[in-house]
Amino acid sequence: MLSGFYGAFSPACLALLGLWLVVVQVRLREWQGSAIHRRRSYGVALNFALPGIMSLLALIDPQDPAYWRVSFAIVALGGAAALAAVRGFPVRRERTSAGTAALPVPDRLGLAAYIAAIALYVLIGALAFAGGLVVLRVEAVLLTVVVFLGFNVAWLLLFDDAYQSHARSPAASNDRAATEARPEFGDVPEPASERSQGRRPEVPSP
Repeated sequence: MLSGFYGAFSPACLALLGLWLVVVQVRLREWQGSAIHRRRSYGVALNFALPGIMSLLALIDPQDPAYWRVSFAIVALGGAAALAAVRGFPVRRERTSAGTAALPVPDRLGLAAYIAAIALYVLIGALAFAGGLVVLRVEAVLLTVVVFLGFNVAWLLLFDDAYQSHARSPAASNDRAATEARPEFGDVPEPASERSQGRRPEVPSP
């Protein structure tokens, strides 16, 4: 039964990973200039790739308990360390009281899903040392939950437009506004009194 589960679960994880790579390719021009979005997209890819890898390893030698226990422990604990180092949890933008600066603030739902995924990887790695058929079934359920959490983080990242709306800094926006307000070369501003009367100012002859 577990061999059949992992035989179907591994292609599903790899298919989700392939779809996510397509999404990253579509949004590449928007995300490649943001370190936060690069880390987040990599964290989502790990949540799809690691369960698929563990499922493939479980199918190599199902009759050897020591093999899957060691492989699950290494991949799960290594994945938890990689996710913690990447810090790819979703963030949202929150303006200050002055309304001029945009500060990155962790998104509560995305951060909770990210921390839960790390905790589940640690739990999967710890349970692998215990071994047993019951533990293997529990780990199959935990891997399913990990993929579901990865889907939620991917959904939040897919509809995140914070980088587009705050790509320009306030200084750059002010410089652009000043450039647009600056008169062109050769234009002579009209005095207020003559503008109100609809006449152009007389330019003295040399």
